[in-house]
Amino acid sequence: MTTTNQAHQANQAAQSSQTPLSGSEIRPFRIQIAQAELDDLKQRLANTRWLNGAQGSDWKYGVAKAYLKDLVGYWHDSYDWRKFEARLNEYPQYVTNIDGADIHFMHVTSPEPNAVPLILTHGFPSSIAEFLDVIGPLTNPRAYGGDPADAFHLVIPSVPGYGFSGSSLEEGWNITRIAQAWNELMGRLGYDAYGSHGSDLGALVSRELGLIKPQGLLAIHVLQLFSFPSGDPAEMANLTEEDGKRLQFLANFHERAGFNAIQSTRPQTLSYGLADSPVGQLAWIAELFNGFGDHIDFIDRDSLLTNTMIYWLTNTMESAARLYYENAHLPSPSAREVNASPTGIAVFGNDFKSIGLFARRDNSNIVQWSEFERGTHFAAYDEPRLLASELQSFFRRFR
Repeated sequence: MTTTNQAHQANQAAQSSQTPLSGSEIRPFRIQIAQAELDDLKQRLANTRWLNGAQGSDWKYGVAKAYLKDLVGYWHDSYDWRKFEARLNEYPQYVTNIDGADIHFMHVTSPEPNAVPLILTHGFPSSIAEFLDVIGPLTNPRAYGGDPADAFHLVIPSVPGYGFSGSSLEEGWNITRIAQAWNELMGRLGYDAYGSHGSDLGALVSRELGLIKPQGLLAIHVLQLFSFPSGDPAEMANLTEEDGKRLQFLANFHERAGFNAIQSTRPQTLSYGLADSPVGQLAWIAELFNGFGDHIDFIDRDSLLTNTMIYWLTNTMESAARLYYENAHLPSPSAREVNASPTGIAVFGNDFKSIGLFARRDNSNIVQWSEFERGTHFAAYDEPRLLASELQSFFRRFR
């Protein structure tokens, strides 16, 4: 009988040659998960040891047991990984090594000859699957009733240490190093000018690109500008009533964001449990996708489980969580530097709401600020057409 470890090794061999990548080599990649790994997962789900307490549906203490048991039942009985593996494989994928790290990425080119290259960066606990529903509208707007002049060539990487980029990652991979790797990646693909977009971690990486300001960077677009009060009383005196509400939203988030404190300090200790228990890993991911219980089921079950499967099948939760530790130990206070690159921001209704006073203090060239009543932290999932339209509107000025 094939063991889970043997199956994992077989997956790696099927996906690409075991010979290490060197130089600027780029290899084709295809997701091929061994059936033994899926069988092992199903057995683990069936043998879940549930909590004795937490009987209610209240999210006060964390993910509600009733919600999670229902989701796990669907995962075990009805979810079809092969269906979504095939969907991911519809798009060209590759792997290359940059600065010692394997980087997996989708590269979806547009049929339009003057399309603008755009790199999309996911956050935590998200993955490349976040962007599946924006690929069509962005690469081929003509087919979606849009203007073909708004087309993009898309590069969608798995962040180092996340998903199909794998877990073999040395110390020191923080947002600065990722931003530098993204610029190298776009150069290897032959793009001498490009834009960058991201949410969550992807927003941090995009802003870091703005700080580095490589020669080919056209502009950055983000869903959040994480700029906070400096402590200067005069600065606080200029806040509007709406700014005060946004600060309260931030305070409420920090009261419940225990994941951030743990991953920034002891990510490895946490990860033993997440790597061993699919239900534990699902709960950790579902907490964030559900906004700590504030906006439950904003994405469908299949999307949430596909995203979770990418972490589970690649065993990358530890290397992904470790990025929080690396960012907390940045060698320079880049968050306090001023980003002068052209910047666009879209603030969605059910997300962290950036505060203009602080955002403009830290980003001196904000050329578009959009506000939407709906949408969440993961707008590419729940508002893909709205996000696609926003990106087209922003980058139109740089074509």
